[in-house]
Amino acid sequence: MFDSLRLLKSAAKAEDLRKKILFTLAMLFVFRIGAHIPVPGVNTRVFAELINTGVLFGFFDVISGGAFKNFSIFAMSITPYINASIIMQLLTVVIPRLEQLAKEGEEGRKKIVQYTRYLTVVLAFIQAIGLSVALRNQHVLLSPTVGHYLLVALTLTAGTAFLMWIGEQITEKGIGNGISLLIFAGIVSRIPAGFARVIEYLKAGTINVFNVLLLLVIGAVVIAAIVAVNEGQRRIPVQYAKRVVGRRVYGGQSTHLPLRVNQAGVIPVIFASSIMMFPEQIARWFSNTWFGHWYVTYFAWGTAFHTIIYALLVIGFTFFYTAVIMNPLDIAENIKKYGGFIPGIRPGRPTAEYIGKVMSRVTMGGAVFLALIAILPNFVLLATRIPNIYFGGTALLIVVGVALDTMKQLESHMLMRSYQGFIK
Repeated sequence: MFDSLRLLKSAAKAEDLRKKILFTLAMLFVFRIGAHIPVPGVNTRVFAELINTGVLFGFFDVISGGAFKNFSIFAMSITPYINASIIMQLLTVVIPRLEQLAKEGEEGRKKIVQYTRYLTVVLAFIQAIGLSVALRNQHVLLSPTVGHYLLVALTLTAGTAFLMWIGEQITEKGIGNGISLLIFAGIVSRIPAGFARVIEYLKAGTINVFNVLLLLVIGAVVIAAIVAVNEGQRRIPVQYAKRVVGRRVYGGQSTHLPLRVNQAGVIPVIFASSIMMFPEQIARWFSNTWFGHWYVTYFAWGTAFHTIIYALLVIGFTFFYTAVIMNPLDIAENIKKYGGFIPGIRPGRPTAEYIGKVMSRVTMGGAVFLALIAILPNFVLLATRIPNIYFGGTALLIVVGVALDTMKQLESHMLMRSYQGFIK
């Protein structure tokens, strides 16, 4: 504890770092204020009751920091921006023009970021329109007219655009990882409400102390596993040959190529959740038809079919997204370009095949881990008997990952100023 206080005191001595931290906290404070500003013309009480009926909606409320349940201007959170970023990454591989921009350095990156902003606004408006129309039959909108639909949609779209701007400001003027910190702040802000709900269950006799202790033990084990997997790497040794340029000798050193176990992060879980959410939402709209009854019976959240399909989708998207962001051919070409080689492996295609083989084995471990984390709430509910706990494995994965990245950002700032860092 005293070491932490001493390190924080050392960090406060760096004026620019102190300004970055204060600016980040100010932006997060603005985000929390906006989470309690309701959209005009919406019956928030009826909407809150609607949210309490579904685990899926409850998870979205955790991600948005309660903004979704309040149906505030930040109800859609930063989700459209995340979807737009994922789509742009996939299109960069498919469209040659975008691939060329990605290789043009800083200027190309700025253009891709600009395209991502435009796509975010389009996706946010489409999602807001769909959300407004879907709430018509639930008597959430006070005046279900076309003009009111547009008002709600534009308000939600503007809220998402403002959150996107806040995230970019934190990245540029704060401590970095702006979008991730917004999601982190939204999830962490719901922890007190989760503890209060557990206390209410204890007082009502719904659960006992053993259930709470079991939940804490499971949470500690999951956090330790997430840290281990996020920091886990498979290091492939790379040797660079010596080059003589004039009177100087370059290269000749040994290094390694790090392949992370969880290279895809939480993106596969977001992909799989989006796909599983669509038919469930359709079934809710047509709950009185044969499709609604059939889906609820066999594929609703928590059923065996839903759990198996969800886990398989997470595994599949992990391999897919890892292949998109880590191309073995490009890695092998870059190693060969700078005079490097993997000991015992010929440069060129054999190197790419070797990297691809190792990457597949490493990715399999990460994919299975992500699948287990995604379906963890099902087993936690069975083990602890604590209902309506949305702070599950996916939320822990996001929180721990963002916390580790933020600590590394602060560590780099500290080391540049010859201060002892936070991480030993």
